[in-house]
Amino acid sequence: MRKYELMTVFSTEEDKFKAASDAVRSVLANFGAKIDKEESYGDRDLTYVIEKQKRGRFVLFTVSANPAKITEIESQFKLTQNLLKWLFVKIED
Repeated sequence: MRKYELMTVFSTEEDKFKAASDAVRSVLANFGAKIDKEESYGDRDLTYVIEKQKRGRFVLFTVSANPAKITEIESQFKLTQNLLKWLFVKIED
């Protein structure tokens, strides 16, 4: 297992945010990733419009995951509605 930071940008509408954040947690759990920490950065303006959205809700997850599964996790994120963007960054030991 390797540690990663996962920055996510969700829709700002509360019901869409809840559904998408639950979907992200579910996808991570399905691929054996463990969420170590979850930190909300709140609603912020986006630099450019994404899926007709000008604002997004940013959440940073610290996860432990198998490196071989990251590509599969990202494939599932593409199917998640109201998850506007995401980025995995490996944490160096």
